[in-house]
Amino acid sequence: MKELEERIIAQARVYPDHIIRMDSFLDHQLDIGLLDRIGAEFFRIFSGRGINKIVTVEASGIAYACMTARYFDVPVVFAKKAKGDSIEGGLYQAETYSYSYNGGPTLLIAKERLTARDTVLVIDDLLAKGDTLHSLLEILSYAGAKVAGVGVVVEKGFQEGGRLLRQEGVDLHSLAIIDQAEERNIRFRHTSEGQ
Repeated sequence: MKELEERIIAQARVYPDHIIRMDSFLDHQLDIGLLDRIGAEFFRIFSGRGINKIVTVEASGIAYACMTARYFDVPVVFAKKAKGDSIEGGLYQAETYSYSYNGGPTLLIAKERLTARDTVLVIDDLLAKGDTLHSLLEILSYAGAKVAGVGVVVEKGFQEGGRLLRQEGVDLHSLAIIDQAEERNIRFRHTSEGQ
């Protein structure tokens, strides 16, 4: 997505250890117009697949999932990272590792929110090593839900997450794939629809 790449070049900051801060428009502070166009783009890519739910992980993925769900006119289900008082009954759960937080939360979704009758689109904000998406896909497998595709806003193409998911047959579309990230030098992979 050209507009997204332009914003990353203009506003993202690259730090050691491949940390890319996009907190002036994609994380912490959100450009709602851009998010709306991101939702529209995911709809363009994934429409016509019988999607009846959008699934994501709290917290950063929720905004992108909601904007996408507006176009599909379907609900959003988000995996929680800890058992809260608001989740009762049976749970689907999977362990994950978050490099952002240097830890491994358990992802949880109430069983009543996902069934084998669901066809879901997974939306996430950032893909690096792929641990969180693998865990979310594991939960969807437990539920018997059909995964129509996975949409990622920004993929770190220099890390293995996207490559591994594609090798596993996941229909993954990333709106921006960063292949190189150094101070004052961000390079993107340009392929057909971010595959």
